[in-house]
Amino acid sequence: MSDARGGGVWIDGGAARAIVSGSHGDPFAVLGLHEQAGRFVLRVFQPGADRVWALTPDPVPLEPLGDGLFAGALPGRIAYRLRAEGSGAAWDWDDPFRFGPVLGEMDEYLLGEGTHKRLWQVLGAHVITHEGVAGTHFAVWAPNAERVSVVGDFNMWDGRRHPMRKRGPTGVWETFIPGQGEGCVYKYEIRGPGGVLLPLKADPVGFGSEHAPKNASVVRRIDGAVWQDDGWMADRAGRHTVDAPISVYEVHLGSWRRAPGDRMLSYLELADQLVDYAADMGFTHIELLPVSEYPFDGSWGYQPVGLFAPTIRHGTPPEFRAMVDAAHRKGLGVILDWVPGHFPTDPHGLGQFDGTALYEHADPREGFHQDWNTLIYNYGRTEVQNYLVSNALYWLEEYHVDGLRVDAVASMLYRDYSRSAGEWIPNKDGGRENYEAIAVLQRTNVIAYGECPGVMTIAEESTAFPGVSRPVSWGGLGFGFKWNMGWMNDTLSYMQRDPLFRRYHHHQMTFGLHYAWSENYLLPISHDEVVHGKGSMLAKMPGDGDQKFANLRAYYGFMWGHPGKKLLFMGCEFAQGHEWNYQQSLDWHLLDLPQHAGMQRLIRDLNTLYRATPALHVNDSRPEGFEWLEANDAEGSTYAWLRKGGSGDAMVAVAVNMTPVERRLRIGLPVAGQWDEVMNTDAALYGGGNRGNMGGVTAEPTPWHGQTHSAMITLPPLAAVFLRQAKI
Repeated sequence: MSDARGGGVWIDGGAARAIVSGSHGDPFAVLGLHEQAGRFVLRVFQPGADRVWALTPDPVPLEPLGDGLFAGALPGRIAYRLRAEGSGAAWDWDDPFRFGPVLGEMDEYLLGEGTHKRLWQVLGAHVITHEGVAGTHFAVWAPNAERVSVVGDFNMWDGRRHPMRKRGPTGVWETFIPGQGEGCVYKYEIRGPGGVLLPLKADPVGFGSEHAPKNASVVRRIDGAVWQDDGWMADRAGRHTVDAPISVYEVHLGSWRRAPGDRMLSYLELADQLVDYAADMGFTHIELLPVSEYPFDGSWGYQPVGLFAPTIRHGTPPEFRAMVDAAHRKGLGVILDWVPGHFPTDPHGLGQFDGTALYEHADPREGFHQDWNTLIYNYGRTEVQNYLVSNALYWLEEYHVDGLRVDAVASMLYRDYSRSAGEWIPNKDGGRENYEAIAVLQRTNVIAYGECPGVMTIAEESTAFPGVSRPVSWGGLGFGFKWNMGWMNDTLSYMQRDPLFRRYHHHQMTFGLHYAWSENYLLPISHDEVVHGKGSMLAKMPGDGDQKFANLRAYYGFMWGHPGKKLLFMGCEFAQGHEWNYQQSLDWHLLDLPQHAGMQRLIRDLNTLYRATPALHVNDSRPEGFEWLEANDAEGSTYAWLRKGGSGDAMVAVAVNMTPVERRLRIGLPVAGQWDEVMNTDAALYGGGNRGNMGGVTAEPTPWHGQTHSAMITLPPLAAVFLRQAKI
């Protein structure tokens, strides 16, 4: 096929065979309009066509060269469209090979350097008008590929029809496909090294996906956002400091509540129902289990494939944006669980993306999570680090998200995480710390706080790694807050014991105060505590029905009175009986029962008290805000402490009884006068026995607990009591 003599249009036989077979590495050098030997030669590949014309002021018929190739000479470098006939049909189209590149030199430079903070603005699929024609620009990083094509219904999933242009040493491939736009379903067909054809890949920077079990990417517009949250954005920084009251409602969108017919709620329905509920309950933030697109419902989003795509399970990107906007207008922040620690091995995902270990490590001792059968990002590769950091910024900027809770940080920090000897590779100094992952976390936090003032980042980190919530400039990881997993494990272990034996484990409840100021802590009762056979929070509690409720109310009182920000998983606020099931709605019908409705009312009132009382939140992360009154009453299983805010703020004394026996005890108080009982978890309103202190106590000049004054108080069985200084 080296020469088609009838029209004098010439094509190299080898190039023609490569185009037809889909193996040509640079099809833009062959197809389209090219000047050759003083002529302007147009070459078109259109399988299924019998005839093709170049539509110019004077249409030019192109000569068939066989196997779908056509060629002809045009009078100059002029604009043209194409028309074809075949099998009784006719169609017109804009030739994708007549368009120049979209990416500019600066984009190329930053991509090559791995410093493009806003990767999503250049990679992925963008609906644009290019050289006067509407279409979609596709760009993907695949440096070791021999050929990359965009495939979809629009080209019968034929990788020969829309091959992409490689942009030099960056490893990025791009093309502009005219006529394609919002809703276009696509994947990348990639020939790896040696010409190996890989499984079709979803777009790593795609903004949308098909509904599972389908997994192709979908072109979605993310431009043109209309926000109505200016007030929130202007003052949210003050809501995210260590001094602020932060009480987080953790939610799995697919199972919080279902619509009739057991359908998942849409983002727009959640913008109404979930946002109103969380605001009414007094929470300050909603934290969403991962919403980045994921293939398997049972992963709850923690094995994402589409890091830049809000899951289509609940709607489109604009609809997700509308939910965030609705939350802000109700005074609620939105935190996303973010998963940079690993990704699944699904064939359409990032694994062996271009036929090589591109996003992951090649060596399974560094690149494979044995616990989860997932792949670990190659944090030492500049482009991969840039991909993750840019993704964090994407959610904060494009969706006005207020914070990121970073999942499984411990698994990132240590090379030997959940590995035996010989199953991991030490760092360059022979140690277990993962320097490259640490650098990713630090850079993420520096860029997040630097580019999006007012946000917060939170680490789910279960070890004693130092400085998790300390600034990077001080050698820390740079997070705003850290989950206090030790506090959660210790206190839940204590609460599950029969009250008769709690005296032997008394300091499980006090131990957290030994390290409470080492980080900016958030106290989490998360989804992890109510799944996999652990039972619900109510089921963990000992005793009969009423005692279970009383134990849980006392525990929540202990938690809200304890230093640290708060997080509670959905359903725990009304004492869901069964452990969480991601496949069905919470048991909202339980609210018809007084004990469950009382528990819900307690959480609402605890949130209200916490937010309105500076002593309960201003010094959550500072030792001057806390003082033990009674920490050693193991025999009585009682605890008492003071919480203090700033100068001029009323102090609060918190006392907790973890036995089913009413206690009369004296507690020390720092000043004379009335102390109002502002919370009693045994109140009848909450389902308790309504025992207490008749509205408050008066401090008398009897020194006790190292204080100048004291008062006798009634501490109901299995209850927490809060006494607030009435006058200052």
